[in-house]
Amino acid sequence: MTVMETTGTRTDSCAAPPHPHRRPEGQDSYTISEVVAFTGLTAHTLRWYERIGLMPHIDRSHTGQRRYSNRDLDWLDLVGKLRLTGMPVADMVRYAELVREGDHTFGERFELLEATRRDVLARIAELQDTLAVLDHKIGYYAEAGRAYEVEKAG
Repeated sequence: MTVMETTGTRTDSCAAPPHPHRRPEGQDSYTISEVVAFTGLTAHTLRWYERIGLMPHIDRSHTGQRRYSNRDLDWLDLVGKLRLTGMPVADMVRYAELVREGDHTFGERFELLEATRRDVLARIAELQDTLAVLDHKIGYYAEAGRAYEVEKAG
């Protein structure tokens, strides 16, 4: 069972859509080195994710090599997005645990993601304020530079 699967017939559909342009069509089994190439993550990070429960079950080949599926890659894509939000790793692990626990955790997953969304919106507002200051300074220096050039030429 992968992280994405839950009890019953439903699965968590919160993962970002797959990137078919990065994956060979019709393939659903990837080595760790292929996943490194697809995701930009290191093999060490992938193993760490598995160790801490963020990627709790990765299938293995008959020789013991990890075999990642498209669902695993979709999950890693979501984890990457959650990392970009600034979500703490502990919260990401908690989210993964909730997914594995099943549908009865929808409310708690909702709250976790909603809190993260609020944090992202606050960061966006902060960045917009910062951008406004930068735009003001850029405009000031552009005008000051033109005035300087006119004065120097005159």
